[in-house]
Amino acid sequence: MKMTGSQIIMEILLEQGVDTVFGYPGGAALNIYDTLYQYSDRIRHVLTAHEQGAAHAADGYARATGKTGVVFATSGPGATNLVTGIATAFMDSIPMVAITSNVANSLIGRDAFQEVYITGITMPITKHNFFVNKIEDLAHAVREAFRIAATGRKGPVLVDVTKDVSAALYEFEPKEAEHKVTMSTASDEEIQKIADMINQAERPAIYCGGGVPASDAGHELTELIHKADIPIAYTMMAVGIVGYNDTHSLGMIGMHGSVAANKAVDQADLVLALGTRFFRPRSAEYRKICP
Repeated sequence: MKMTGSQIIMEILLEQGVDTVFGYPGGAALNIYDTLYQYSDRIRHVLTAHEQGAAHAADGYARATGKTGVVFATSGPGATNLVTGIATAFMDSIPMVAITSNVANSLIGRDAFQEVYITGITMPITKHNFFVNKIEDLAHAVREAFRIAATGRKGPVLVDVTKDVSAALYEFEPKEAEHKVTMSTASDEEIQKIADMINQAERPAIYCGGGVPASDAGHELTELIHKADIPIAYTMMAVGIVGYNDTHSLGMIGMHGSVAANKAVDQADLVLALGTRFFRPRSAEYRKICP
């Protein structure tokens, strides 16, 4: 069935189970918004007063529901107003798909009215981004955006679509969304090695981040700290994963954290870093090796 680029976007949103999007309309995005009105019985649009608010709302929606947040914006300042919200989602590993509209392909690179190289601007703060100036590339780009945003370390993906693509007709083939999440699992030997390290440690500590609540592993983590009798420190993204009154909880780590949490991790002879992007001890011994 032939559909416009805007209709293809809506159909793929439905494929991905999207029922709510956030955004603010503008000239280059009118094709998408006109089509969105036709899908209003299936896709709810939340109009914000500013595109930055829409990006933060999509971020918050993803945190609250576990789904991928979706935000729409137009070209130029509409797209650049998303940057703070996209950066927030990137730093906190929140799945988000931002769909922006750009000027027609014939005007790209000519400093046209409200033409902005948004894929270049957001490259450092997205997992990936797509510039779609050919209708035949649209469906794949949007589907890939959702796949990339929600797999591995989750995060934001931007799809920039030229205005002529949103209006062009193309044959659309529906597909079932792939929601398979593959996770690596430790072998029995690796688990035994970790258990041996814990048993041999005199001052073990657990340092956990947002990956723990994101994977709904709070219950297992609580069982671990109680069974192994290990104190725990956490990042801001993991606040609340362990009860504040839990005797094993040292509080938040970092410059805004507690003295106990920072000293425990710094002076530990074994640190289990769980659900965090990276961990670099700051002990004097480590600094001598890796300054």
